[in-house]
Amino acid sequence: MAELKLSESRDLTRIERIGAHSHIRGLGLDSTLEPRDVSEGMVGQTSARKAAGVILQMIKDGKIAGRAVLIAGQPGTGKTAIAMGMAKSLGLETPFAMIAGSELFSLEMSKTEALTQSFRKAIGVRIKEENEVIEGEVVEVQIDRPTASGAASKSGKLTLKTTEMETVYDLGAKMIEALGKEKVSSGDVIAIDKASGKITKLGRSFSRSRDFDAMGPQVKFVQCPDGELQKRKEVVHCVTLHEIDVINSRTQGFLALFTGDTGEIRAEVREQIDTKVAEWREEGKAEIVPGVLFIDEVHMLDIECFSFLNRALENEMAPILVVATNRGITTIRGTNYKSPHGIPIDLLDRLLIISTQPYTEDEIRKILDIRCQEEDVEMSDGAKHLLTKIGGETSLRYAIHLITAAALACQKRKAKVVELEDINRVYHLFLDVKRSTQYLMEYQNQYMFSETGEVDEDDTNAMGS
Repeated sequence: MAELKLSESRDLTRIERIGAHSHIRGLGLDSTLEPRDVSEGMVGQTSARKAAGVILQMIKDGKIAGRAVLIAGQPGTGKTAIAMGMAKSLGLETPFAMIAGSELFSLEMSKTEALTQSFRKAIGVRIKEENEVIEGEVVEVQIDRPTASGAASKSGKLTLKTTEMETVYDLGAKMIEALGKEKVSSGDVIAIDKASGKITKLGRSFSRSRDFDAMGPQVKFVQCPDGELQKRKEVVHCVTLHEIDVINSRTQGFLALFTGDTGEIRAEVREQIDTKVAEWREEGKAEIVPGVLFIDEVHMLDIECFSFLNRALENEMAPILVVATNRGITTIRGTNYKSPHGIPIDLLDRLLIISTQPYTEDEIRKILDIRCQEEDVEMSDGAKHLLTKIGGETSLRYAIHLITAAALACQKRKAKVVELEDINRVYHLFLDVKRSTQYLMEYQNQYMFSETGEVDEDDTNAMGS
């Protein structure tokens, strides 16, 4: 009898993609804001991480707003990683908007409008409202379907109970459809919003935990609610000011949120929204959550953008601005003047500057260990040692890029552990910047538009004709 082979099934509900910073889980600090050596994907940069942790604590406490932080350091020293760690540590409640400096010049809107939208994406509004909710355990769902087609719409009864009471509700067609969509069955604990009719499945009752021999990992068991079935619950919605702007800027504005085609939003709309949010704050219906706006490659902004940032930071509803650059003393874009990091002195004066240092050989080894684990690559100690040497002599990014390439070379020779020969092979296949530059210097005169290359007279004549 032929052996039956079961095809490997993959869970396609979420897309898992390994990115450059997908291994970062936080800043890797303990409760006293002291950085651990290796934690949450972060390695080294202890002083920079500690400084970022202090800023983070102030953001969480709501102590600062309208402040700006500059993360400056050489390429490949973990500036974006620190910003990503801050985003992960803040959690989902605090807005975190991320843009690259060059993005502003490629959008179909003015630079200042793009910056304003980015600022407002980083300011959250926590809106509180009281809703009437029916919450209980489903005892029975009874649906009467009409026998003849075209007859009256289907109707039914829903029996809900708490630890103290039990009630039967009559169901209309819409509620029956909603129950069907949520796949509600007896034993489920549900909450029904009285205003909208929205049904939320809270989990399965503990009393029904033995109904089936096996349960999926996503099944959550909860206690049967106590007290009355009808309750008043405070619901908190977290939205950004930008989302409110877009929804109010046009008819069917919420569709623009999904398409991304927000266009320019008029100043009057923003003023009205700010006034309304200020009213909600006074009434205690809403509170402002200043988030973080991270601008990478900030030296790509021009003098107009820097002047706008100076003014925007003085606004009472400004987020915390975190910018990063790898430039030294360079020209400010849009002027002929030079300045540290390509940022005007008046804006630099407002910034708290966090500097990152180059990684040591030991830290490079630890980062490579984390990346091998993230990319699911088994590597021998000898291969890791060689890769660490390559990372020290060339760059950390180049060494990280070689991990997956070496794993593919290892697969080709039908092995499971990456050895020295695999690293050696991909090292000679893919050049780093130093070797590529050396190659260019040797063969420069054979490339087009070479400045040092000598052009023959025949070539000159041919181009002239």
